[in-house]
Amino acid sequence: MIFKVSKLNLFSLITKLLTIFLLFNFLKTNTSELQFTEKLSININSLFSIIFLLIIDFIILFLGFTYNLRKIINFISALTFAIFFFILIGAIHSLDVIYLINQSFRLATPIALGAMAGIICERTGIINIAIEGMMLVGACIGYLVALYSGNLLLGVISASLSGLTLASLHAILSINYKADQIVSGTVINILAVGITGYIRRTILLQSKLSLKSRLPIIKVPFLEKIPILGDLLFKNPPTFYIAIIVIIGLHIALFKTKWGYHTRACGEHPRAADTIGINVNKLRFLNVLISGLIAGLAGAWFSLETTGSFEDVMTNGKGFIALAAMIFGKWKPFLASIGALLFGFADALQIKLQVFGINLPYQFLNMLPYIVTIIVLAGVIGRANPPSAIGVPYSKE
Repeated sequence: MIFKVSKLNLFSLITKLLTIFLLFNFLKTNTSELQFTEKLSININSLFSIIFLLIIDFIILFLGFTYNLRKIINFISALTFAIFFFILIGAIHSLDVIYLINQSFRLATPIALGAMAGIICERTGIINIAIEGMMLVGACIGYLVALYSGNLLLGVISASLSGLTLASLHAILSINYKADQIVSGTVINILAVGITGYIRRTILLQSKLSLKSRLPIIKVPFLEKIPILGDLLFKNPPTFYIAIIVIIGLHIALFKTKWGYHTRACGEHPRAADTIGINVNKLRFLNVLISGLIAGLAGAWFSLETTGSFEDVMTNGKGFIALAAMIFGKWKPFLASIGALLFGFADALQIKLQVFGINLPYQFLNMLPYIVTIIVLAGVIGRANPPSAIGVPYSKE
């Protein structure tokens, strides 16, 4: 018997321990249920089920397992966590689960788009931590153009083009001048904060105009009437549908087309790609530009869909969370979108908990998506292997 504990087991165990701690710390006992606040209660029988699952995790943890049983034990741990999660959600009487999931999809949209932008760049060998800056500039320019033109579509297009502009700067610095790609991305992020802050103070705050509408909810005919799924998937703003198209399209393009083969070759072994006639730097430049278009579109979500306004640094680190989703998904579009949904759910949950009046400072609840990011990157996914040639400038000898 070999005593080994996987990160998945530990994550499942720690999650349940924290849940039990919070329940007993903040709940007031009643005969049939435990009361968080006046708006939020949980069935006491469900609490016993959660404790039972916690005991199972303790057994898994302290008995250990052989190498041959490792996958089975990991599966049991993941299964108990899933059961625990649905019991907890189902036990909270005041929680509208459909609404929460719908909000998770909505809040995951910019993260998913940012992750796709990162995948396009990094699969070809270029590190792009400037996604945050591209999103921020996209949000600002998109709102500015929509405000003065009165046309939301023109605002969305302008947001994408502004992301393209910053991406071209990143490409020139990283590919043409072979600057350190991390430094280039950092400079662009700082530049984005300065540019958008200046535009807001000198133009937007001085303007008497206001955006009269935001991007509308689009209902897909017939499909919107499907129970549950209709509310979740077929009654959403346009950026949600665009994100779905981008995710599916990128997966097909990356693994089923000539462009995808060339992109992955440039990211893994650019010298070999060059020997078979692929123009490595040209393809890298093109991919960075495409990533800028997508990141700028993600920025439009903040100003044109969510708030109908622009605030300083309103992206709040979502570009960096998008990079975390990309790493979570091991540079694969579908897996990265699942990571984005996880972070979107954490964001939706903290908003809902604030509405319920949980007895915690709101600053701690606001930290929830970032805490999830740290846990996922440091404790759950393990080592993720990026493309072999990532961050390495290429030049012909």
